[in-house]
Amino acid sequence: MENKILVFLEQRTGLIKRSSFEIASYAYSLSQKINASVEAITIGKEISNIEETGNYGISKVYFYKNAELDLYSSSAYKKIISSHIKENGNNLVLFSNTSMGKELSPLVAVMNDGALAVDCTKLEIENDTVKVTRPVYAGKAFMAAELKGDVNVITIRPNTFPLNKISESNAEIVVKKIDDLDLSVRVLEVIKSDSKLDVTEADIIVSGGRGLKAPENFKIVEELSQVLGAATGASRAVVDAGWRPHGEQVGQTGKTVSPNLYIALGISGAIQHLAGMRSSKYIVAINKDKDAPIFQVADYGIVGDLFEVVPELINELKKIKGNE
Repeated sequence: MENKILVFLEQRTGLIKRSSFEIASYAYSLSQKINASVEAITIGKEISNIEETGNYGISKVYFYKNAELDLYSSSAYKKIISSHIKENGNNLVLFSNTSMGKELSPLVAVMNDGALAVDCTKLEIENDTVKVTRPVYAGKAFMAAELKGDVNVITIRPNTFPLNKISESNAEIVVKKIDDLDLSVRVLEVIKSDSKLDVTEADIIVSGGRGLKAPENFKIVEELSQVLGAATGASRAVVDAGWRPHGEQVGQTGKTVSPNLYIALGISGAIQHLAGMRSSKYIVAINKDKDAPIFQVADYGIVGDLFEVVPELINELKKIKGNE
């Protein structure tokens, strides 16, 4: 059976997200191993960086364009993607495991009588069998599964696969203007509280917990984040206490992140928090409790008072950056 891979490119404010380019890059490498074709689909009003998809191995992108799709509509998106799959015979459809991907993927799977696997950290195809691995039990174990649908829909955890640039070529953009839209469910307005980095997109995250003792002490977390060019995260305890907004919460009931570097300040490491960040490439923990569970997953740990350690760390980083 010929494998035809389709990558959904998620865009926000007219820019395709990094996590989508990650999937495009991996889909290309997978297509080379199994001799499959791979194309991409995106939806919106205007997308300024769409041609960059070619840098990651995708030679053709279908752009379904309509002025009313400036903001997200699950009812319109699911029908556009499903119609495209049926028209082009795609049997493997890849989404990023973002809020949008987690909503769209089951809708698309149902509309195509397909199989679904979400939040996957590994994807292989052997003898036309799709095999995936995904974390279960709050990240304490991994489950291996085989998908045997005629259409297999998979969401990939962001930052799972490296962002490999394949070439400097631009992708061919096939614009599909659509007029008949189902906008029964749509986003009417997006309000951004600030210009801070989103923890799900950041390469570096600095998170704070109850060890900071008071909300005003989060200025230490923010200062270290600023020096490193990092996003600011938080544990559930401080979000529940009203110290930080929910958009910064990392964990099982917050956001799942997989940055290259995760720095935990005053976070004990409850299993719910570990479930959202334990797949980070490198984990650094600073905590005065030597028995804190966070040290069991940390690559580097400092047992000490964060109010003494972090200012010294910030000063040293500033010196390094000043000499660059």
